[in-house]
Amino acid sequence: MADLIATREAYGQAIAKLGEVNEKIVVMDADLSHATMTCYFADKFPDRFFNAGIAEANMTCMSVGFADAGFIPFVSTFAIFGTGRAYEMVRNSICYPHMNVKLAMTHAGISLGGDGGSHETIEDIALMRVLPGMTVLVPCDANETYKAVEAAAKIDGPVYIRLARMATKVFDDMPFEVGKANVLKDGKDAVIFACGTMVECAFEAAKKLAEDGLDVAIVNIHTIKPIDKDTIKTYAAKCKNVITLEEHSVIGGLGDAVAEVLLEEGGYRIKKLGVQDEFGQSGTPEELLKEYRLDPESVYQDIIKFLK
Repeated sequence: MADLIATREAYGQAIAKLGEVNEKIVVMDADLSHATMTCYFADKFPDRFFNAGIAEANMTCMSVGFADAGFIPFVSTFAIFGTGRAYEMVRNSICYPHMNVKLAMTHAGISLGGDGGSHETIEDIALMRVLPGMTVLVPCDANETYKAVEAAAKIDGPVYIRLARMATKVFDDMPFEVGKANVLKDGKDAVIFACGTMVECAFEAAKKLAEDGLDVAIVNIHTIKPIDKDTIKTYAAKCKNVITLEEHSVIGGLGDAVAEVLLEEGGYRIKKLGVQDEFGQSGTPEELLKEYRLDPESVYQDIIKFLK
């Protein structure tokens, strides 16, 4: 692992780079391009960048027109607005007719920080994965974000990419295949299925668990939908104790997606770690992650309690 880079920063760089080799890429933003980092694309390709203003629903419908004309639109704003305010348009204008639109939304989760609970989306994965035909990607670092953006452009249909404001560590390069999880650490006593910013947290918690003699596997579920059922079943069978870890509500997100896979298997203890049916609040990212027990120490403590 190397420098700290936010996945939103990596997204901005990735989409600008992709625009150099694919003239069909157009980017749309809702007056937040210096936050979502689509400003990189706007500077390079002003004729293919469109600022819709603070009108997320209109922007979403505009993207459908571009898709219908053969372009590949990437639509960006804060996740709370792109998946919440514009939800009906995402559902009826993008997903229902299966339009080739990519929703790359930033500032997801509680680590957004000071903007508070009104802006901290903890339900976006649930909203997006329930939509028929929607692919849901949650990259864990800058490298994976680059690959997620490239993969999304190749998919014929709607894609949601969840991106964070907070800078996180960059892992060593790893394969990226849509629908295929990455096993980052093997283990036998328990398995942590994590996504996004929480992959780094899983590693830190696993180090502390190792000091207690516990050998914990870590699986990076970068694709929430379609989810890698085979890897989930394999590691659940191997480790028996299943933990899911996400910067999202425990209702409808990664935890429920994993539990759904294992529902018919039986015999597994499952602990869902995430936001426990409550809204976010104002604070620094570090304060909020600790408050919602998504910092490494709290995750370690909760796993120890679960395994006893």
